[in-house]
Amino acid sequence: MNSNDSNYSQINYLPEVWDVTASKYPNIVALHDPHSKPEVKITFAQLRSKIQQFASGLQALGIQSTQKVALFADNSYRWFVADQGIMTAGAVDVVRSSGADKQELLYILQDSDSTGLVVENLQTLEKLRPELDDLPIQFVILLSDEITTPESSLKILNFEQIMLLGSDRPCQKIAQNRQNLATLLYTSGTTGQPKGAMLSHGNLLHQVTELLSRLCPDAGDIALSILPSWHAYERSCEYFLLARGCTLIYTNIRSFKKDLKQFQPHYMVGVPRLWESLYEGIQKQFGEQPEGRQKLIQFFFKNSEKYITAKRIAERMSLNTIEASGLERFLARVKAIFLFPVHYLGDRLVYAKIREGVGGRIKTLVSGGGSLAMVFENFYETVNIPLIIGYGLTETSPVTNARTLEHNLRGSSGKPLAGTEIKIVDPESRQPMLVGQKGLVLIRGAQVMQGYYKKPEATAKAIDPDGWFDSGDLGWVTPDNDLVLTGRAKDTIVLTNGENIEPQPIEDACLRSIYIDQIMLVGQDCKCLGALIVPNLDNLKQWTQQQQLVLYFPELGASLAEVEKSDLSGKAIQDLFRQELNREVKNRAGYRADDRIGTFKLILEPFAIDNGMMTQTMKIKRPVVTEFYRRTIEKMFGS
Repeated sequence: MNSNDSNYSQINYLPEVWDVTASKYPNIVALHDPHSKPEVKITFAQLRSKIQQFASGLQALGIQSTQKVALFADNSYRWFVADQGIMTAGAVDVVRSSGADKQELLYILQDSDSTGLVVENLQTLEKLRPELDDLPIQFVILLSDEITTPESSLKILNFEQIMLLGSDRPCQKIAQNRQNLATLLYTSGTTGQPKGAMLSHGNLLHQVTELLSRLCPDAGDIALSILPSWHAYERSCEYFLLARGCTLIYTNIRSFKKDLKQFQPHYMVGVPRLWESLYEGIQKQFGEQPEGRQKLIQFFFKNSEKYITAKRIAERMSLNTIEASGLERFLARVKAIFLFPVHYLGDRLVYAKIREGVGGRIKTLVSGGGSLAMVFENFYETVNIPLIIGYGLTETSPVTNARTLEHNLRGSSGKPLAGTEIKIVDPESRQPMLVGQKGLVLIRGAQVMQGYYKKPEATAKAIDPDGWFDSGDLGWVTPDNDLVLTGRAKDTIVLTNGENIEPQPIEDACLRSIYIDQIMLVGQDCKCLGALIVPNLDNLKQWTQQQQLVLYFPELGASLAEVEKSDLSGKAIQDLFRQELNREVKNRAGYRADDRIGTFKLILEPFAIDNGMMTQTMKIKRPVVTEFYRRTIEKMFGS
């Protein structure tokens, strides 16, 4: 057992972790925000002191054990201090982004029975006024240094004031154990009213201890943080990495490519869209090279992909050939040996420069929050940037399965964490399925939530009497117990011929096309599948130049009416996308005739968080997109 692991296995509640880190790594920088003004660097010793100070301030305000304190804010060292300060004071924090919709925030405040409120800044507070007067909120804390005059009897303090209040008294230690509720995390989800997942200290500590088997960071390693800190995925990874003495550096979408080069991180936790964006940026740079160099790069990538494919088969790390015979594996090994010199040369001449462009020190990229298309898996393996994938849900704290660098079965979500069980059952009968058969994924383990807050019926529907949590995902397990996901049960598209289609694998296949930035399949109760496609305009314009075509393209964000007037609706572009879709879908493993995309529409408003079409972890909100483009979809199918 790792010495860190033994320390944490004995503690009773999450904030005790920071006592250990302050003792073991007092002078290592824990949190670094280079984009704040002024720049902030906080050591582990300072972090523990600030957490205690914030907790003392809350206790001075009269916060009681098990009371709820809402935390509506985004990534910063102050968010972390508030998060752990609330727990240290014995309270339960209720977290959400400050940028969430006003009505959603008010719903969470009311549903959670919060009596305290911590917000990003005055702007967030003003968004919630005057409705706060109708809620049992006793105080508001701004994480900014802004000064405000209360317009009501509500007590309002800024960050400096709460810390000053806490400096005048010692923090009272509150007796807590692993069964105590630590946080309410409201599911953003893609459908329905959010529900408060009740995560205990034991749920969160499971992640701190058990993720060690998937990542083995060293004290002082640097991790770049870009996902929302309040989200279950980023949150548990932050707890884990900090518990190992890593330095967490905050970045953002605008700055992360620059920060990769400047801070040279060892780890980065992200969602598929992030790795896709990085890939697209690199491909764009390739496209700007002289024609001769482009051909050389393509030559290396083509042969390297053959090399890694053969290597996977030889090592039984290829999902499609997981049961390859001894002879097939031997021949694959010979092929890999034959191709290695070309791959090695490509690494020296091309791939090494790509690694330098992302800092040159990446030990592991960690991907979660959705499936990663194989084209991106192939790319990162080719350029020797280690990437592993994990799986889980808000309700499971969240990680239940993860790959390792030693057992990195591409296309899978990896083996269960220690103490975690996965069962595949028939969605209708709930009878267990055999190994290799597809069904509904059920999960049981120490990371499964206590239930949904004040929603016993929803809890009973999600967790059966034997403790099995219904993930809502479809998948199967390999003979080695790796989980392979095939789609969401509720995302299934049912065609008029009765065929059930899982959209995610087909969408992932289509994303291999350099002309497709985003895609969402539609076609419920229709004769065939359809697709809404956000094209990659840079690559599309380059194609028109190669074809010596002079075409008019509107800019990204243009309305559908403008798209119709542009050459995007012309025969040349439509034929190109038809060819791309047909090729990528047919080349997909397990292709069936019903997988063919019969109709499609090019749109120029990307699916994004800002327009409400993606969750905070960049999953497409299918019902929202479907409703927004309802008339367009109806026209696609001739309705």
